[in-house]
Amino acid sequence: MKKGMLALLVIGACFWPPLQAQDWKKEVQKAAEKGNIDSQEMLGSMYLLGKGVPQDDKQAVAWSRKAAEQGHVLAQYELGGMYSTGVGVPQDYKQAVTWFRKAAEQGYAVAQYDLGVKYHDGEGVPQDDKQAVTWYRKAAEQGYAKAQNNLAVLYAEGQGVPQDYKQAHAWFSVAAANGHSNATKGRDMAAAELTPAGKEEAQALASQYFEQYQPKQ
Repeated sequence: MKKGMLALLVIGACFWPPLQAQDWKKEVQKAAEKGNIDSQEMLGSMYLLGKGVPQDDKQAVAWSRKAAEQGHVLAQYELGGMYSTGVGVPQDYKQAVTWFRKAAEQGYAVAQYDLGVKYHDGEGVPQDDKQAVTWYRKAAEQGYAKAQNNLAVLYAEGQGVPQDYKQAHAWFSVAAANGHSNATKGRDMAAAELTPAGKEEAQALASQYFEQYQPKQ
């Protein structure tokens, strides 16, 4: 699980400039020390991965925090992830929730999903499926397949929302279309609970949702 979380924490790596390793590190370090928050976030990711600098979780936390405290959404999410997994800091779910929430409130879908998970699991916050539904829905409506799948599960099980197999079928279908590996099984289980007419309605909903809630580019 920790490795999976760390993989999500390095989205910023896609934007690193095509410089020679040492020049690249120096340019990023110089800009970060001058207070550039994008460079601070980038330097944190570099330390987290050991890319261009020696791998150092504590430095990763330090630089991510500098950017996060200035409102950098990706740094906020990364810092939340490090608190959640105990990378560079003692594991602290309350702090993880604090930082996930800051990123989620800025509209970052992955953070919205992770905040939903914390509410569903009761980690760092009181367990609350209604809040889980709220945050899963926000991420699902931005096209995030994991959130679409989890929202479908809650509809199927009647957790945080009234049980609704049409909604479950629709969201499982959208998650499957967006590449979620387990969603097809969930869709088929929901379909077994529907009449032929109900299944047609669910498929129409799925088409509407798929068109309306595409992944953000």
